[in-house]
Amino acid sequence: MMARWRARLLGFVLALLVATLSGSLIQTQFNLAALAALGAEISLATRLSTSFHDLLGFAPLYAGLMAAALSASLPLAALGRRWLPLPAGLVYAAAAALGVWLAFMVVDAMAPMPTLIAATRSLTGTLAMLAGAALGGLVYARCVGRRS
Repeated sequence: MMARWRARLLGFVLALLVATLSGSLIQTQFNLAALAALGAEISLATRLSTSFHDLLGFAPLYAGLMAAALSASLPLAALGRRWLPLPAGLVYAAAAALGVWLAFMVVDAMAPMPTLIAATRSLTGTLAMLAGAALGGLVYARCVGRRS
């Protein structure tokens, strides 16, 4: 019993880390792509430096959003697995992505601007951010194994 809780906690922490880091890096690259589309020269050094700074600046804030989304969506996925005859990885990945999408909708509804996270201003950016969350869900599924 204790080992299952340990696996769930480790899975949650790793899922949060993976989803946060991937989301932060995706957000950075979408922002840089938007600047490049306006004609700015973006070197590899600038991309790396900006990514590093966003990991220090944006990632901690994004981790809060991810923690809220995952702490709701992953337990619901575990509950849903009782009735859904689908692979754990698919269920947890979909739940993480849907939870983050809902979090984006809530944050955007409360933000003073139309879209708070710039990468989510396009369908492509939103899907990329959701893919980062889904990757976190896959990590969680791998950690909790077949029984959760």
